[in-house]
Amino acid sequence: MKAKYVNPFTDFGFKKLFGEEASKPALLDFLNALLPQARIKTLTFKNNEQPGETADGRKVIFDIYCENDLGEKFIVELQKARQNFFKERTIYYSTFPIREQVEKGDWSFNLKAVYCIGILDFTFRDYGNEPDQSKVLHEVKLKNQDGKTFYDKLTYIYLEMPNFVKSEAELESRMDKWLYFIKYLEDFQTIPQIFKNEPIFVAALEKAELSKFNMQEYERYEMSLKTYRDWHNVIETAKSEAEMKGKNEATIKVAKSLKDNGIDLKIISRSTGLSEEEIEGL
Repeated sequence: MKAKYVNPFTDFGFKKLFGEEASKPALLDFLNALLPQARIKTLTFKNNEQPGETADGRKVIFDIYCENDLGEKFIVELQKARQNFFKERTIYYSTFPIREQVEKGDWSFNLKAVYCIGILDFTFRDYGNEPDQSKVLHEVKLKNQDGKTFYDKLTYIYLEMPNFVKSEAELESRMDKWLYFIKYLEDFQTIPQIFKNEPIFVAALEKAELSKFNMQEYERYEMSLKTYRDWHNVIETAKSEAEMKGKNEATIKVAKSLKDNGIDLKIISRSTGLSEEEIEGL
């Protein structure tokens, strides 16, 4: 079935939904649902390309970088697949909105809050032994050895989208609605009942409708969608190969053990799927 709405996990789709001036009400609503303590009234988009400290220093490009009426900074990043040193990358990104607050002359070092939000199309399970693997939302702050918050103006929030499994009937909070919207948007063929009386979501769905794209937008989206699918296929292939390698290693180990214990090669072959020649060579 042909998709009616944009895939929000593509670069184009994500920025269409949250990174354009016309999308600001949706971004404001999403951030207030995620960070009710921030009580954001207005948002201003900032330059998402941040230069390094020197002319040849490493620059970064944020997916979305904005500021509220209090001067607090918000970085919103869509992460399609795990990368090496992903957490380190997030921390490095957070240094840019901190450093840009430095004022010339006398300055009290009174920093505005910085929030780094990562919407992840993968789980922390990919990183090995992580706590609370079934949770969707992870909030991280700088704490001391007693678990008490040492500094409350730097917050990292990670949303593990594969862990969100609620159905439409199970949605309870505003945040639930946004997670449901982001995860299943591309699968919608009609406006879900729960969004029909929600102007913010109705407007977001209208922006996401592919039939409303002009030719240039549709071509850019198709290129972005191809990149996403290619990337996704590479990741899935790598996972499958790793799983197959693990299965093969386990099978060989079992076959060798059976051979060492004098079991007939024909029986081992039927049990493991290895040829008698392969078993002979173990």
